Amino acid sequence: MNTVKWEGVYSALLTPFDDTDKIDFELFEKNMQSQVEVGINGLVLGGSLGEASTLCAEEKNDLVICAKNFAQKRLPVILNIAEQSTRDAIKAVQNAERNGADGLMVLPPMRYKADEAETLEYFRTIATNTSLPIMLYNNPHDYKIEITMSMFEQLGKIPSVQAVKESTRDVSNVTRLKNRFNDRFKILCGVDTLALEELVLGADGWVGGLVDAFPAETVAIYRLLKTGKYQEALTIYRWFLPLLELDIHPKFAQYIKMAATQTGLGSEYVRAPRLKVEGAERERILSVIKNAIAARPILSS
Repeated sequence: MNTVKWEGVYSALLTPFDDTDKIDFELFEKNMQSQVEVGINGLVLGGSLGEASTLCAEEKNDLVICAKNFAQKRLPVILNIAEQSTRDAIKAVQNAERNGADGLMVLPPMRYKADEAETLEYFRTIATNTSLPIMLYNNPHDYKIEITMSMFEQLGKIPSVQAVKESTRDVSNVTRLKNRFNDRFKILCGVDTLALEELVLGADGWVGGLVDAFPAETVAIYRLLKTGKYQEALTIYRWFLPLLELDIHPKFAQYIKMAATQTGLGSEYVRAPRLKVEGAERERILSVIKNAIAARPILSS
């Protein structure tokens, strides 16, 4: 089985488009490069922020191939699996493995609110159809299915299920998981506005969204916390919070693309049914971004 450490800052990568609605691979690589330069620990493709619901299977294949060619074994490439049927999920994980992905981030079934037994069977079936390590994405706030402690008890019997992207918005879940399972599962915070809190509580990593626009600051917070420099991390985090709040809005893809555009790492093109932000809303979000850039902290080496 391939090995992924599931520690550090993993980027929930944006999927950049051009004005013809095609993936802009040149910009995709530029964004990845900016993150590699500051020491990102992993790349997550085709997630919610990556507008997964609008990508076809061929485009996801192309993203994996592009990212793998770029990464050149410097860091792991993880593909998000978000499918409506078990059959399609199996196809997706097998394509990911064939195209060189190093690991998978797996959501429960889409659209259908599966019960506990159905959700567990879904995860088990995926795990038996791939040799890749798996990070489960626990986000009942947006996807309506919670992976409970009793479900983790069962999932802990599957060796390839190694980590959880913790997005329940209940920071005490970090402690619950640690108390019950010790270090059986690596825990990565999946909500930008709770990252400092969950890292302090013992989370192993952070799947970031605003890292696409502000990679150095995101990595700095993680490294400072992990080396015991809490006050320095807190100072950056307090500056960062108005930006991080862009990650918890239904238009987070549009907003974070606006931020990445302002820092030279993205464009505002989104895929329908999403639309570019206009009018007073656009001015409000730009004000948040520009005010933050004007007060951007100076980071020490």
